[in-house]
Amino acid sequence: MMKFGIIKERKNPPDRRVVFSPAKLQEFQKQFSNAIIKVESSDIRVFSDEAYRKAGFEVVNDVSDCDVLLGVKEVPKEALIPNKKYFFFSHTIKKQPYNRRLLQVILEKKIELYDHETIVKDNGARLIGFGRYAGIVGAYNGFRAIGLKNKTFNLPKAESLTDQKSLISELKNIELPAIKILLTGSGKVAYGAKEMLDAMAIKKVSVNSYLKDTFTEPVYCLVDVLDYNKRKDGQVIDNKDFYNHPENYMSDFNRFAKVTDYFIAGHFFGDGSPFLYTKEDAKSPDFKIKFVADISCDIDGPVASTIRPSTIADPIYGYNPKTGSEVGFNHESAIVVMAVDNLPCELPKDASEGFGSLFLENVIPAFFNNDKKGVLSRAKMTENGKLTPRYSYLQEFVDTKD
Repeated sequence: MMKFGIIKERKNPPDRRVVFSPAKLQEFQKQFSNAIIKVESSDIRVFSDEAYRKAGFEVVNDVSDCDVLLGVKEVPKEALIPNKKYFFFSHTIKKQPYNRRLLQVILEKKIELYDHETIVKDNGARLIGFGRYAGIVGAYNGFRAIGLKNKTFNLPKAESLTDQKSLISELKNIELPAIKILLTGSGKVAYGAKEMLDAMAIKKVSVNSYLKDTFTEPVYCLVDVLDYNKRKDGQVIDNKDFYNHPENYMSDFNRFAKVTDYFIAGHFFGDGSPFLYTKEDAKSPDFKIKFVADISCDIDGPVASTIRPSTIADPIYGYNPKTGSEVGFNHESAIVVMAVDNLPCELPKDASEGFGSLFLENVIPAFFNNDKKGVLSRAKMTENGKLTPRYSYLQEFVDTKD
């Protein structure tokens, strides 16, 4: 009999999201009636303890009798219960130094860690995540920045609205000039942002038309890696070649930067890929981008104007391309940057519902069918105090004393 516990989020600042909403947890229970499910009491979760009780679940102050513990953010080291299976975003797979000690403690306590980021298909594609909601909120926040900077409209903060529908109805009320909007990416983030542009009935145009034509209404163009990168030898091969050999490519982004007003960065940036634009590129008089919603949020990376993450409380800042430094977003020569790195937290209800759907579909069955698709074996980072072979590349990281 498997016992699952939904754990309380203990990280600061508080995160109101949860792996399963009460309704999704009922679906889980219905599909796997022999599972025992408990919910750890929480006063910050977007769904109240009472909502879980009404849905038929036991709400407890102690989940130490559960086998599998499900959370969203990093669990503080002192709150980790030894010898359990844990699911949460550990932020360790890229050797993040600030979580080195967390991974060491996980090994010391003989915890089996499954990171949400390591839950992947055979081909390495992520199965679950909050990416779609990052895209939805990021696109909205970028439009909000346009209104604030131009003093033309005033959108409420996303966190003060209840769901995606409310964000869309706010966006439908604004008047936009004939701007050109560029959206990069081909995954959940980019498609979340695209949902918002489409809901606003903004016209989608081809790369060719976007680069050459003038419009009397706002338009957007969705571009993938081969649109804004080119091989140094001039060959055109395919996306796979770009992912496998990024060193053979150079950025071709400037052709877009010359005509773009608002750039939504929803792409995944791989190691060794060319930067989209550098600080030098941004200094050029041809560089026309005035607003950047950097959902990918790689600091001092491919989008040169993103020099720090911003916060939900204070989501936008200005980047002065002449000096390469931060200025107030109202500064006359500022590129306005929105680079909140925890966007889904602004839509905790929708984000939790969506995450739970993916988790129920892709992860929970593996506990009851001997992991026939290998989801759990691929995702398992630690076992019996050791890193699993797939994650042995972290050994040196773990052995380093801070």
